[in-house]
Order: sequence, then structure tokens, then C-alpha cells
Amino acid sequence: MATMLDFFHYNEISPREKLGPTGRTIEANLKKRINAVIAIMRDMEKTQTRPTVAMIESLFQTEEPKKKPLILEKKFVEEKPKVRFQEKQNHNNEL
Repeated sequence: MATMLDFFHYNEISPREKLGPTGRTIEANLKKRINAVIAIMRDMEKTQTRPTVAMIESLFQTEEPKKKPLILEKKFVEEKPKVRFQEKQNHNNEL
């Protein structure tokens, strides 16, 4: 008992005082900080990394340009409607 009292007296520790955070409270604080860092990294990935990667990939993708037909002047030709039935002409010209 005397040795224990000497320990407290030598280290200037009172048995009525708290020695500081325990292992459990330190672990809980670390978990909170780690979860906060993970949340920040996920947010950065969503808002910065993915859009940037998509833009860079789109720059380096090579696509063949689509061949568009040349715009030419349209010529409007009036076509006579085709007649399906015609009267036969009499070569005798009889009235």
C-alpha cells in the first residue's frame, strides 16, 4: 500500500483525477476522423475526378468525321405528269 501511495506522490497523480482519454475514446475519435476523410474523398471523386477523367477521355477519343454530302444547288425540273390514258386518233379524220 505504501508503494502505491509513493507512486502517486512521486508522479504527482491524484487517484481522484482522470488520467486522460481511454483507449476506447481515442479509437472512437479516430474512427470519426477517418470517416470524415473518407466522405471528403468520395465527394472529391464525384465532383472533381470523374468529370475531369471523362473530359480528358473525350479529348483523346478519335472518331472518324462523319461524311456529310455537299450542299448542291437543287435544280427544279418541271416534269409533265404522265398520262395513263390517251384517246386514239383516227387517221381517217371522219366527221
